[in-house]
Amino acid sequence: MSESTSTTERASGPGETAETIRVPCVEDDEGFAELTVQSLARDDERFALETASSAEAGLERLGPGVDCIVSDHNMPGMNGIEFLETVREPYPDLPFILFTRRGSEAVASEAISAGVTDYLQKESGLEQFAVLANRVTNAVEKRRTRAALERQNERLDTVVSNVPLVVFALDPDGVFTLSGARDWSTSPSTPANS
Repeated sequence: MSESTSTTERASGPGETAETIRVPCVEDDEGFAELTVQSLARDDERFALETASSAEAGLERLGPGVDCIVSDHNMPGMNGIEFLETVREPYPDLPFILFTRRGSEAVASEAISAGVTDYLQKESGLEQFAVLANRVTNAVEKRRTRAALERQNERLDTVVSNVPLVVFALDPDGVFTLSGARDWSTSPSTPANS
């Protein structure tokens, strides 16, 4: 299978927006890979898709701009779970969807233990691609929301820790809690022993 970069009109890089969802599809069956990419592109115009014919080629597609990986399980060389475990080392929170034809409960269990985001078995018909597109979109939106919340919390922590005032809050039990206060007992104007 020849590697292709994007069978959609979106190229990775210029022309992408913050809404673009970059997804490498790692699949050794070239025909099924192209069908997957074309179907996903029809389901959501935000997808920027590319194919890789092996886990090794999929690893070359990784980078900070990748939003989710869709991978087959049965591939020559490294299988989908080994690929997942390799991806998890540098990208522990990158959504990874195992999309496989020859899955089993044992494979699903092993994938869950390895930290797969989602597991789908390939079926006949095009409906499966709408389900896959939905799962990819949900996983990416969840990750982006979590990252935005973490950034917001970091900014809030920075503000609160640098506020020269004592901030009190009343919790639901009527107890005052202190937030962002400095230890005034050791300030130059207050003796530490008093």
